[in-house]
Amino acid sequence: GLSYTWIFNNNTLYLQEDERRFVSQETGNLYLAKVEASDVGTYSCVVSSEDTQHSVQGPPAPLGIRSDGVMGEYEPKIEVRFPETTYAAKGSTVRLECFALGK
Repeated sequence: GLSYTWIFNNNTLYLQEDERRFVSQETGNLYLAKVEASDVGTYSCVVSSEDTQHSVQGPPAPLGIRSDGVMGEYEPKIEVRFPETTYAAKGSTVRLECFALGK
């Protein structure tokens, strides 16, 4: 029972999952595609445990946009963290996460 919430500029970030933003409830990672000016600010992650009724907030992580237009260089890759075997009850919903990263 862990859940992840992101704080953006000291306010809870209520994300409607879309083609640009996604929070993995498996890893807690926040993914942004096509960063826009409105994304600039400070982010921190809050991890909550249902079992202990306790939450911990991580350190702030600033996000900015480079003014020189240069992107970081990294090779394209597919991030896949599927379990070796996934079991599901008939009629239930299963969500598998797969991310395409790269320039």
